Amino acid sequence: MTSSLPNPVFITGATGFVGSHIARRYLEMGYLVSALKRPDSGYGVLADVADRITWYEGDVLDIPSLQSAIQPNHDVIHAAAIVSFVPKDRNQMERINVEGTANVVNVCLKAGIRKLGYVSSVAALGRPSAKGEKTGQPIIIRENQKWEESPNNSAYAKTKYRAELEVWRGVAEGLNAVMVNPSVVLGVGDWSRSSLQLIKYVNDGKPFYPAGLVNYVDVLDVTNALVGLMQSTITAERYILNGGTIPYRSLLEQIAAALGKRPPTVEVAPMLTRLLWPLEAVRAWLTGKAPLITRETARSASSAYEYDGHKIEQVLEFQYRPLSETLRRVADAFQSTPDGT
Repeated sequence: MTSSLPNPVFITGATGFVGSHIARRYLEMGYLVSALKRPDSGYGVLADVADRITWYEGDVLDIPSLQSAIQPNHDVIHAAAIVSFVPKDRNQMERINVEGTANVVNVCLKAGIRKLGYVSSVAALGRPSAKGEKTGQPIIIRENQKWEESPNNSAYAKTKYRAELEVWRGVAEGLNAVMVNPSVVLGVGDWSRSSLQLIKYVNDGKPFYPAGLVNYVDVLDVTNALVGLMQSTITAERYILNGGTIPYRSLLEQIAAALGKRPPTVEVAPMLTRLLWPLEAVRAWLTGKAPLITRETARSASSAYEYDGHKIEQVLEFQYRPLSETLRRVADAFQSTPDGT
């Protein structure tokens, strides 16, 4: 459990959305925080506290930089990853998500760290063939879900699954580690990236919404759950972090209400989405811009999967925030930022 002298903590992906919140939480708790960043990158949303963090230049593919940063008895949080559903990013995801995780695990084993906390994703659990689609019932996925090869698994999901295998290998070799699998993470950050694009999408008055379900969790809940697990004696376990599951339409309507905007009203049926993605791929090729819809996001948006996030509540004093509280905080932050950027 917690001690009066917190261990130093080293964080990969600290300038990203989830990693930055984790870094802030550890700073608030009085930990000595160090982090990895690429030489050509800035401090992102950590610019205001950057001077309180010891920075190591490098990345998860640069083993010497990891060896310099990861020291005996450190806590290590591995949050660095690439999330993309664009085909051209697949090789980079393979390297960063899989090879990078293997490097972190190997250096942690050699250094003799205290504990590793790995930020995975519900995508790593896999999406089995949607047998429930015909009945209209969602497929419930829990921590013991066995990976199944399925056309519903994105390239990103496959890299996160293989990254998890590297963590489990490390556990088998004696590494003390815990893992969290968040669903769609909501919170305050860079509105042009990741799941936070939903906020800007609604604010811009876009009329369309997908027909499927969305699983969501507050980034502060992800942070508190992971820090709690790191402070506990729990090891060799994974925890789904999911605050709720609702139709996309309901989520977008609630975002619109928080922003004081008109919600999307036109449902994009699964068949139409599947017809649109090839056209969007051509547009992206001609313009050089990332496609708004891909084959993978088309499948994901119309899916019916529900992730059971209750296991974490059984081992920690932990309770998910209400969605209304999350969206109020997010809307306030978005509207206080010039042009929502």
